[in-house]
Amino acid sequence: MSFIAPRSEPALRTHSPSLRRMLADIAIAARSALAGREARIAAAIGAHLAEPDLLDGQPCPCSPERYVRHLLQADPEGGYAVVALAWRPGQMSPVHAHRTWCALGVYAGILTEGFYTPDACGQPVQTGSVLRPPGSTCHGPADPHLIHRLANLSSGEAISIHVYGAAFDRFGEDVNLVYAG
Repeated sequence: MSFIAPRSEPALRTHSPSLRRMLADIAIAARSALAGREARIAAAIGAHLAEPDLLDGQPCPCSPERYVRHLLQADPEGGYAVVALAWRPGQMSPVHAHRTWCALGVYAGILTEGFYTPDACGQPVQTGSVLRPPGSTCHGPADPHLIHRLANLSSGEAISIHVYGAAFDRFGEDVNLVYAG
């Protein structure tokens, strides 16, 4: 399970120019037609992942217990939220699918994405995996059959940027459909 970091006061956070541009590009993509929206958001994220100052002014500490979601931007209308996930070595998400569309990009470190299908008893069985190095993006629609897990199997910390089609305050109920811890 993840830990959602306490919200910091907006006045205490300073978005870098690179982050402001990325968030503006995400906002444009998030307001586009639903068909293909997550692909356009992934492209908006990917266009900025090589900018070294992207998360300057955004503390994104890791937790020893689990990966941490840090809010970068919440859509005022509740249509989406942008978060930075901070991963220590060995931390991983549960095996899950999504109840909403999602897009992500790896900013620092290397993540491994594992793919799963349910067996005859409905238990997830891993069918493959892919490395997600810095600069890589991926996306998917809301689909209970697109089951995956993200993990930091490397020896260093990692940061990924995720956008979900749900209000930040509803992440617990509206984002992940968990199959296994």
